[in-house]
Amino acid sequence: NGIDFKIGTFDTIIGYEGANAGSNPNYTRSYGYSIEPTQHTGVLGSYQVNKAIGFSLGIANLWSSGIGGGVARSPRSESDKTYMGAVTLTAPDDWGFVSGSALYLGVVDGFSTGFFGAANDVTSYYIGLTLATPIKQLKVGAAYDYAHLHDNDFGPTGYAQTLGLYASVQATEKLSFHARAEWLDVTDGVAGAAGVADEAIALTGTVQYDLWANVLTRLELRWDTSVEGPRPYGGNLSSGGKKDEVLVAANVIYKF
Repeated sequence: NGIDFKIGTFDTIIGYEGANAGSNPNYTRSYGYSIEPTQHTGVLGSYQVNKAIGFSLGIANLWSSGIGGGVARSPRSESDKTYMGAVTLTAPDDWGFVSGSALYLGVVDGFSTGFFGAANDVTSYYIGLTLATPIKQLKVGAAYDYAHLHDNDFGPTGYAQTLGLYASVQATEKLSFHARAEWLDVTDGVAGAAGVADEAIALTGTVQYDLWANVLTRLELRWDTSVEGPRPYGGNLSSGGKKDEVLVAANVIYKF
């Protein structure tokens, strides 16, 4: 039950998807990933109370930063830092088919040098759930992100929020199917400045086949549509832009 420390640069503590693409259920990133911090430079302490409860607390230079990533800290005083915390609740073994399911709550608050194109104070709230089902081969999940841009001298005030729903089916030892449905909602002014829709939805379907022990292959189909605001697809934000975008992607990953 000791405290585990990470000192230096480490991945963010919030988010359903991570920086390691091969560990995510889909090839493309979610809307949630796009509004979350990805990396911090600082100190993070984690403590596992028991099998069901774990905590993490940390302090970092910026809301999201990495080595060689430009600005190393807030342009304010040296004492202006980013603070973060998270708690994980895991269903115990005697909870039947839901045992091993996890509820994750996290928050990161600090200065960002370029969230949606503007330097600003940002507070990110995250709720994530992975849930086992009575069908052993089926697992589902959900993730909610809310990023609040605070009113200050460095940029606009506003918010961005996303909701993602996930489902994975392990059909055979090597073959699996993954689906994701998403919703994005952004403050009008912030969305226009960042070149994204005020409101959008996306549906993603992925077929994965583990070709060899260290090699996985994917075929993915994704559809995005702008429900409200700019037509951001096709590289043109004017009226000539597209409301919908369809992506077909093939992905091969070798794991060392």
